[in-house]
Amino acid sequence: MNNQENALTHMRREIDEIPQAAARLIDGFAAGADEIGAALGRRDPAFVATIARGSSDHAATFLKYAIELKAGRAVASLGPSVASIYHAPLKLDGALCLAISQSGRSPDIVAMQQAAQRGGALTLALTNDAGSPLAAESGHAVDIRAGSEHGVAATKTFVNSVLAGLMVLAAWTSDSALEAALQRLPGQLADAVVLDWRPLTADVVHKPSLFILGRGPAFAIAHEAALKFKETCNQHAEAYSAAEVLHGPVSLVGSGFPVLALAVRDAAEAMVVETADRLADGGAAVHVTSTKAAKAYRLPALDTGHPLTDALALIVPFYGFVERLARDRGLDPDRPVRLKKVTETL
Repeated sequence: MNNQENALTHMRREIDEIPQAAARLIDGFAAGADEIGAALGRRDPAFVATIARGSSDHAATFLKYAIELKAGRAVASLGPSVASIYHAPLKLDGALCLAISQSGRSPDIVAMQQAAQRGGALTLALTNDAGSPLAAESGHAVDIRAGSEHGVAATKTFVNSVLAGLMVLAAWTSDSALEAALQRLPGQLADAVVLDWRPLTADVVHKPSLFILGRGPAFAIAHEAALKFKETCNQHAEAYSAAEVLHGPVSLVGSGFPVLALAVRDAAEAMVVETADRLADGGAAVHVTSTKAAKAYRLPALDTGHPLTDALALIVPFYGFVERLARDRGLDPDRPVRLKKVTETL
């Protein structure tokens, strides 16, 4: 895309800012991540609970897999309505409660974080507003430093929310390989911004629905991608585990049905590719982010040198693709139908 195209929407400009936002977080939060990691080491939480909605919940799902894989702690999502509507007390002694909200102003998220604190949890917030109510109600608060985001569809705030969580995780677990991968990531995200996924366009532009597949951290990316199809393109998309899709959902996958399979260089790659090739062999229009596919169309993806950063980097070329697709369909991705930037729910 040329500079003129990039200037058309807030969303496109903010996609282009992802590498700079990531670098700003890496540079500005290193000491803070070490401090929170040390606090987690002292507290040694037995499990982790998350509080989030929308794209922030997809960031929480990504971090769920990362924490379970790297820290060996089970992670569960808390429904904000448990506190904000039902006012039910929770016993969270020995837990870390991680709340993620770009605005930090949704009353239900704040109420659930307050309840978690009352229930004995160590509370941590990831937010793009250091002065938000959520930050004020948390034992530890991280400014994700994404900068102002004017596009209704979250892009750079999603990436920086995951990145901030990974920085804390690396410090908590003393994972030098992950720390090194995160240091490399901003430069690699600059390469991800220019990856071209437009070959996917012809197979999805005139279709009412598609499936997006993944496993592990890439499953969280599949959920985020499905939401962006709905938000920006008014197109239904459903995220499935690459294992689960072969049960009931596969009955919907007929000839030409579009499928995007998000594969990462990790232990699940072979299985995701096998599913993608099986669906392609049955006539589906399948695109997969792996060079190992034999039947499905291969989309370019970065090799960042670490499976977690590989998975996070996948969302960047997707964001560029879906912004362009929305405009190709005559839509304005900055003005999604019936949506606004900050949703304050109870």
